[in-house]
Amino acid sequence: MRPFHPLYIIEAFTKIVPFIPVTLATMAGTVLIGGVLGLLLAVGKLSGKKRLAAAVDSYIYIVRCIPPIVLLFIVYYGLPELLKASGININDSGKWFFVITTFSILFSATMAEVFRTSYEAVDKGQREAALASGLTEFQAFRRIVAPQALIVAIPNFTNALVKLMKEGSLSYTIGMIDVMGKGQLLIGMNQGSYGLETYIALALIYWTLTVVLEKILGTAELNLSRGKKNLAFGR
Repeated sequence: MRPFHPLYIIEAFTKIVPFIPVTLATMAGTVLIGGVLGLLLAVGKLSGKKRLAAAVDSYIYIVRCIPPIVLLFIVYYGLPELLKASGININDSGKWFFVITTFSILFSATMAEVFRTSYEAVDKGQREAALASGLTEFQAFRRIVAPQALIVAIPNFTNALVKLMKEGSLSYTIGMIDVMGKGQLLIGMNQGSYGLETYIALALIYWTLTVVLEKILGTAELNLSRGKKNLAFGR
């Protein structure tokens, strides 16, 4: 059996690091699209319309029950066939398109609940008092409700983002070359050798990214929380 080579961890690390932007770009695209969709779902659930709320609940329940890798394969292999029947050809679309589509669906279900619970966590009396003081509905939301809901949402958003980054590592299963994909290529190029060292390098990279994300969002939450007591009515 081949001996363990700690120095190869450094070599693998340096070869994988240049692909971090691909992973981050995938996350950014997913957060943008999935976040907007999640916001629309949350609005639908809070609308008070029973049928719409039931449809949103069904969507969230179904999406949450599907393993990410299964949904990725359904989108990658099934979506082109489905759209082809409508005369739309997406077979030439890049791997990135299918990855973003898949994880946006997953992320939207999570963010719908994050937005909903954050909004409901704000005391309704503050909104009513803001309206009574002469603010419009939009002004009350922007100045009173949204800043407080944002503070509540950040911890759950952070967890969702970290989860997204880890689930995104499945992208290599359809041939996308991101951080995980490059690691798998290195193992393949070495004919299976240095697998442990490569996976340790991958673990270090994902750990570092997680720490950085949590630090950035934790700082943002702290800064927003400092002014929380001053949000209501300009106090």
